[in-house]
Amino acid sequence: MALRTRWWLPATTATAAVLMGTATPLASAAGEPAANAGAPYVFEDGSYPGSDQVLAETGAKLIRGDGNITHTPCDKPYQIKVWARDLKLPEERMCFAAPQGTGFLTVSIPGAYRIQTYERSVKASISVKNETQSLDIPGNTSKGFGEAGADQSAAVLLELRVTGTSSTTPPGAGQPIDTAGLAFNTKLTIGDGKRSCSGALVDPYWVLTAKSCFAEDPAKSNTVAAGPPKDKTTAVVGKSVLISSGGHTSDIAELAPHPDRDLVMARLSEPATDITPVPLAATAPATGQELTVAGFGRTKTEWIPATRHQAVFTAGNVTATGFDLAAKTPADATVCAGDAGGAAFRSENGKPALVGITSLGWQGGCLGTPATETRSGAFSTRVNDLHGWFQRLRAKSSPGWKTQALVQSGSSLYQGVRLNDGSWTGFDDVQAQAAAGSIGGIRNSAAVGMNGDTHVVAVSNSGGLFHTVRKQDGTWGTWGDVFNVAGTLGNLTSVTAFNNGWDLHVVAVADGKALHTVRNAEGHWTPFWDITSGTISNVTAAATAVVRGELHVTTVSGGKAYHTIRQGNGNWLGWGDVAGAAGPTGPITSISTVGAGDETHIVIATDNGTRQYHAVRNFNGTWTPLTELKDVLGTVTAKSVATANVDGEVVVAVTTADNKLLHTTRHTDRTWATTTAVPLQGLPGAPGALAITGTWND
Repeated sequence: MALRTRWWLPATTATAAVLMGTATPLASAAGEPAANAGAPYVFEDGSYPGSDQVLAETGAKLIRGDGNITHTPCDKPYQIKVWARDLKLPEERMCFAAPQGTGFLTVSIPGAYRIQTYERSVKASISVKNETQSLDIPGNTSKGFGEAGADQSAAVLLELRVTGTSSTTPPGAGQPIDTAGLAFNTKLTIGDGKRSCSGALVDPYWVLTAKSCFAEDPAKSNTVAAGPPKDKTTAVVGKSVLISSGGHTSDIAELAPHPDRDLVMARLSEPATDITPVPLAATAPATGQELTVAGFGRTKTEWIPATRHQAVFTAGNVTATGFDLAAKTPADATVCAGDAGGAAFRSENGKPALVGITSLGWQGGCLGTPATETRSGAFSTRVNDLHGWFQRLRAKSSPGWKTQALVQSGSSLYQGVRLNDGSWTGFDDVQAQAAAGSIGGIRNSAAVGMNGDTHVVAVSNSGGLFHTVRKQDGTWGTWGDVFNVAGTLGNLTSVTAFNNGWDLHVVAVADGKALHTVRNAEGHWTPFWDITSGTISNVTAAATAVVRGELHVTTVSGGKAYHTIRQGNGNWLGWGDVAGAAGPTGPITSISTVGAGDETHIVIATDNGTRQYHAVRNFNGTWTPLTELKDVLGTVTAKSVATANVDGEVVVAVTTADNKLLHTTRHTDRTWATTTAVPLQGLPGAPGALAITGTWND
């Protein structure tokens, strides 16, 4: 059975692995079960379309393949010819089209005895006397075997595999790399043609697709283990025609399945940095809303097309996890095998926004679907409400610089991440993390990035001091009681920390004093030591920074800032009055410092938080004047200020009395970025004490 010329959708419909069929009526009312939620999964398993009909007509059983080798009449163009005694065809001949330079097809053709090739080199697997043998047939040659071989034993042809081409014109030469700005659409090949699916590039490192593409038997259990895929998986991004040049091809290094939906994030081993990902939409589609559905699945006439297709669909009933799909125009298009993981998107501000991932479909009218199946509706899994899950995965594995933020809210501490593209994850309760556990509430913390990990030192509501580590992979260690190893402090009010190489320096404010301890690379702590030594008293806050291997500590006493340095040999210098060097201010209520290059940056809030200032201590000991940040932050009342070095630039964050978390950056050219409000998804109440740090993921 030869594949016919494919039916092209009108140019106005964009392009998707969808095809002709009959539309499914829309659900009658919102809140009803999705009409298509019981349809089969629509991954491509490689089963040969119409195999039973081919067997009845030819006597050969065509089992499965990658779509690049197909049966065609011998009076049509072909590249492979097979002779077999038991064929129901004239002259015992069966022909196959292999238009590409690759391809495989598993078959069962008893009585096979010769293969001839045209412009294709082929490896054939045969069974002779129950033993499997391999034959190499170079292009434009013929080879006998079985009855035509040396021992004249009967043979069964088991597989045909194209290993090369002698064609002088590369397949697909001159084809467009992509059309309609939809380069984020992805083709996934799983195993040796075991399955194929579609997907959507949602980050340079991540493709979002259907979890059912990777499950052993999703109809029984749609579960997939996190980590490397069981079968080698390849993603092709940025091509509307797969056999064209250009685009981006990468193996999949890791799978991150969603626990409850037919979704999985697949991480590319090589990022697609030159292709624009599609963002997740913020809201679900409305019933009756028009969406474009794209993919690389079967069509009415094609088995595994080399061209992406797309068409306009209408959203039907919308549930908590997905929505029905029907072609806009009856008999216009159908979701078919191989469309699983395909993007369902709409236009927002003139650009695509992803609202769903194709999961299920009845496939009426698709090549290989029985004629008795007339339903053509489909079901898409929602993604618009999964921004938190999506961003946390990006924060966990996407490389580059990130800003880790620890925000006190209510009676706990919440961690969020700013990725290097400027987007934020939601905030997660640190005490609710599986390993971290509760320390009875948290009122203050310090955060230090070290070797990609985030060290967190926290003051509990009962006045204890605890330490834990968040690993690069997002997992948390358990809390360790610092008092048990460094000595107990009374009336602990706040903590600050910084790293010097592999050593974590912690300064705690307790009983009006600033006390210093060090956790070395082996995890051992030194006893607390009073660094104020009676020189300054009534300390209410402290901040730390490291510049050229020296620890800078700034404390607040009597509303004024004082500065000292712990040199590389462990000696401490005397305390200096910051106001005397950088200028006077009102009483300081919050302070933070950070090192950047040879400079120590200080940010303070004064006058009950109503004014904020910034100054720089140069390496030669001189200070720039304290400059008010009203033009940078706006008119705000700061509850807490925090600073961090992220990729060599000074990041400043502020929690405000009107319950906002603001973020800005002082660039290396000394200009300030526009201050933005951080989304506070996950916080149970107003943001309070704040700590930030920069981390780097390989």
